[in-house]
Amino acid sequence: MSDGSHIPVLQNEAVAALSISKDDVVVDATFGRGGHARAVLDALGPRGRLVALDRDPDAMRAAERIADRRFTFRHAWFSELPEVVTALRIDAVDAVLIDLGVSSPQLDDPTRGFSYRLDGPLDMRMDPTRGETAAALVARADVRELTRVIRDYGEERFAQSIARAIAAARATEPIVTTRQLAAIVAKAVGARTRGDWRQDPAARTFQALRIAVNRELSELSIALPRIVALLKADARIVVISFHSLEDRIVKQFFAFASQPFGGDPRLARVPLRASTLPATPLRTIGRAQKASADEVRRNPRSRSAVLRVAERTDAPLPAD
Repeated sequence: MSDGSHIPVLQNEAVAALSISKDDVVVDATFGRGGHARAVLDALGPRGRLVALDRDPDAMRAAERIADRRFTFRHAWFSELPEVVTALRIDAVDAVLIDLGVSSPQLDDPTRGFSYRLDGPLDMRMDPTRGETAAALVARADVRELTRVIRDYGEERFAQSIARAIAAARATEPIVTTRQLAAIVAKAVGARTRGDWRQDPAARTFQALRIAVNRELSELSIALPRIVALLKADARIVVISFHSLEDRIVKQFFAFASQPFGGDPRLARVPLRASTLPATPLRTIGRAQKASADEVRRNPRSRSAVLRVAERTDAPLPAD
């Protein structure tokens, strides 16, 4: 199900992976426009409960259209989930879904500044009520920092050339619109061969700035252990990611938490017999899933999506 402007990615696979029972308490940690949330509500019984979070005020307005007593929405970052459930007097949850990245409505609204195809203010904040805009980042960062951001978060091989071009352009006039930035990047890259001919030259730079502005990777790294600590035994955590940087964090966290002591490196060389090792805090469920060819045809954004699933055990997570 969709809100009419956003098609949720891997919806059936995600709901199936959550393994929802009728009376469960489920968390949609990235509500977006509510496609996954509506499917979760369909799977819950009358006594079930869905708590949804999102930092985007537009998501909050979309959530207001769901008139269901089982549903609660909070305007919050997903790393703030422990505080949210505590305030709601929830001790533990049965399943958590995290759908990362940006939603189609965010990309399609030029006033949000996410799109290199549409002209608008160079903003890119998922919560436009707080934090530094992409324009402010581009204005203040030196060439070294811009290069690092574009290289590390955009996996852009021409990062230094782009950073220098941005610095040269802003010396003439402020870079305040998406079209300005896209044109600067395209000129910096020029006719050099791209790894993917289907991708706009500015795509990786826009991804990098968006990740930096929204602190997406640090938010994910902070959130995962905090969220897993809230799960009941046998509860599921399902994460959908859209680029390799996110997926690598999820994959490594699941792998570490699926080892004794939660993969704590301080204990990795402790000489213990296998039979004496404690249970692992998580166990991974199945292999990573990708969208079917049919879904990719219907929704090209699903082409890069990867879904991973893990299940909580009754073993404790390692202390910090």
